[in-house]
Amino acid sequence: MGAHRCNSVEAMTYPLVSDCVDVFETLWPPALAEGWDSVGLAVGDPGAEVRSILLALDPMDSVIAEAMLLDVDLVFTHHPLLLRPVSTVSAATLKGGAIHTLISNGVATYNAHTNADSARGGVSDALISLLGIEDAEPLVPHAEGAPANGSSGELGTGIGRVGDLETPTPVREIARTLSARLPRTTTGVRIAGDPAAEVSRVAVCGGAGDSLFDAVRASGAEVYITADLRHHPATEARDTANRRGGHPHLIDVSHWASESVWLDAAAAALDAEFSARGFTVGLQRSAVNTDPWVERY
Repeated sequence: MGAHRCNSVEAMTYPLVSDCVDVFETLWPPALAEGWDSVGLAVGDPGAEVRSILLALDPMDSVIAEAMLLDVDLVFTHHPLLLRPVSTVSAATLKGGAIHTLISNGVATYNAHTNADSARGGVSDALISLLGIEDAEPLVPHAEGAPANGSSGELGTGIGRVGDLETPTPVREIARTLSARLPRTTTGVRIAGDPAAEVSRVAVCGGAGDSLFDAVRASGAEVYITADLRHHPATEARDTANRRGGHPHLIDVSHWASESVWLDAAAAALDAEFSARGFTVGLQRSAVNTDPWVERY
């Protein structure tokens, strides 16, 4: 994805960090975040001007270094910089070092995590749309049940998505489609179950979704696509499936790949919202691949 530019270059009305926060929280309301999560502005002066934003999945040192190289004013990520409490921000620590670098270079950082999972047009919507499913329902509806950003929202908000393919499709063909349309990763795409089984109803959860098997079964999904499936949850899920006619089959993809496909949709939503408010701001997607796995044998 190349750089986006909101409005014409002549307008040059730049938002403040506080304006950016309002845009982010309109698109991905913090009220949609899970109770354990950390979302919002982690570093930054609300009164500082923002001319450019870098979108990335992870606030890793390599992404922060990229932000310095590109001279951006704000880094927008999916995963939080500070998910767990810290007792020090010493520059000698991992998190403290990142915070010192950001502050000393005048770069703010903001993240939308499970609120971006839950909102319409969010992470799991982007993932399931790779299979041509555009009207998916939440797998675990949010307690509020409200649509994000004032959309008509009959489908509501919540974690994960479930929907139906136009025609029954073998599990292996779904896996091959995902392999072709997701970013290439070392871990690739894996199947547990019967690769030849034809399925119609699909559940997905971008990121780690092995806590949602009860919801997947209750949804009637015949195949479940998620990331970071561990041995014991996967084997127990397949044992349970075999007692229920074989469903759901499992497709395991890279955590990074399953969520990074959302960044283009996020950039498009931001471009439209900033423009609607009369702001000019450059939007760039990070070129850094933060998937940790680089080789296998």
